[in-house]
Amino acid sequence: MATALVATLGSLYLSEALKFIPCALCWYQRILMYPLAIILLVGAWRQDDAVFFYVLPFSILGIGFSSYHYLLQKTEFFAASTVCDTGIPCTTTWINILGFITIPFLALLGFLIITFCGLLFWAQEEDAVKV
Repeated sequence: MATALVATLGSLYLSEALKFIPCALCWYQRILMYPLAIILLVGAWRQDDAVFFYVLPFSILGIGFSSYHYLLQKTEFFAASTVCDTGIPCTTTWINILGFITIPFLALLGFLIITFCGLLFWAQEEDAVKV
């Protein structure tokens, strides 16, 4: 839950306070991350052991979008992509810390953490059911 909340607030800070304009792929990643903060909060509040099943589709799709976006920024492999032909280009790098940490990288990291923690939680639940 904390990962989704930090990612959501960080995203809003970058766009609203620092005035970084999100590209189309950034919007898709936001569409997948923002609900996770709410879903995970409600799941924790209700102590819903099945919350991972609601979260998994969002986080896996988010991993896909973030990976693609990161590769689009950092490699020439997807140079001919037409996904972001209008508005701000998806190759725009607003931040580049240590030469590899960009906004799509941070989103990818968030989605991976949420997925990994969800898988761990699910595995523990499966083990508890077997006992």
